[in-house]
Amino acid sequence: MPTKQDLQIQLKDRYGINKNISQPLSPEECDQLLSNLENQPSVLRLVKSFTDKNQLLGNSNRHFGQLRSHAEKKLHAVKADYEKLEQQITDIEKAKQNLTQRKQEMEAEIQKTEEEIKELFEKNTALKLKVQTSTTRNDELEAANEVLKKDNKDLKNIVDQIRLRLARDTKQLLEYEDSEIRKALIRLFRWTLG
Repeated sequence: MPTKQDLQIQLKDRYGINKNISQPLSPEECDQLLSNLENQPSVLRLVKSFTDKNQLLGNSNRHFGQLRSHAEKKLHAVKADYEKLEQQITDIEKAKQNLTQRKQEMEAEIQKTEEEIKELFEKNTALKLKVQTSTTRNDELEAANEVLKKDNKDLKNIVDQIRLRLARDTKQLLEYEDSEIRKALIRLFRWTLG
């Protein structure tokens, strides 16, 4: 008698009965099944219907298994993308808060700088006015200085003329004999010479 494995091979090759289906059968039951299939056409049609249906179900299971595997992979990918997006959203919200804070700081700095510019502009305007006033005063002082120089020169000339005249007149008076007048004139003459 052939082995169970040989009988299973014959069932598979001749009638398309899968080894998984014939596995629970004993070698005698496998031999009996082969005999029934060869002698009874209705059993053969029934088995053929079962094997066709089994093959169809196997193909469907395989197809749905592939779809399920693909869906699971896609689910894992979508979950990973979702987690990345969640993290990116969190990072963006933190960055937005930082940017909002930085914007407020910059606005405060801009306002402070504008106030400083305004103050500097006002100080600059005041300094320009002072420079104008100083320039005007300087021009006035230069003009007054020129007048004073001229007046000093004129005064020096007058003083020199007075000294010259006084020296001449004193010389003439000294020629007289009165000693008291002479002494007073000498003192006066020395005083006028400095």
